[in-house]
Amino acid sequence: MLDPKRVRTQTEEIARRLAIKNYVLDTATFEQLEERRRALQVRTETLQSEQNKRSKSIGKAKAAGEDIQPLLDEVESLKSQKSEAEEELRTLQEELNGFLAGIPNVPDEDVPAGESEDDNVEVRTWGTPKTLDFEAKDHVALGDALNGLDFETATRLAHSRFAVMRGPVARLHRALAQFMLDLHTAERTWLHGGLRALSGQCRRPVRYRTVAQVRGRSVQDRR
Repeated sequence: MLDPKRVRTQTEEIARRLAIKNYVLDTATFEQLEERRRALQVRTETLQSEQNKRSKSIGKAKAAGEDIQPLLDEVESLKSQKSEAEEELRTLQEELNGFLAGIPNVPDEDVPAGESEDDNVEVRTWGTPKTLDFEAKDHVALGDALNGLDFETATRLAHSRFAVMRGPVARLHRALAQFMLDLHTAERTWLHGGLRALSGQCRRPVRYRTVAQVRGRSVQDRR
């Protein structure tokens, strides 16, 4: 998810750069959600401040022998209002987080504009394509023949251009990823790290791995 502060301060710039990927950022909806969030934030803080002031007044009034029941009623009313405002703010924040989570990463300035893969620009090539003495099948046909790629289920789970891997194909994918990690962390200058994070409304723990390269330092230097 993009940094909310960045989206707030660079809304138009982010919308412009996302348009390169043919994605339209709904700036009107975002600004509306942000306006409601700010208003509720101010209301919550104001109610908290008023509640604190009334609570201090209770002690003074009690020491002076005054009737404190009106102040107690006031504090209770402020508590109730603040609780309602906090709940409304929490619900709105979840809606705002859902909106932000749907925004894709912002492309680099060098990324060419386009509507499909046909607009991709070839930057460089490596090696020479192998010449086969038979008609090659693409990954879709191979995955279907092996019952290893399920595009229909993936479309229901996410959207087009994704696939659910099964059986040998899933094992091959995992093995290739592990080979890459082993090669770069054991024989080269990459450091394999792990991070535990919380995500989602139910605060469900999510684990994911990150690999980063530290330039100019060896693996031994970082142990």
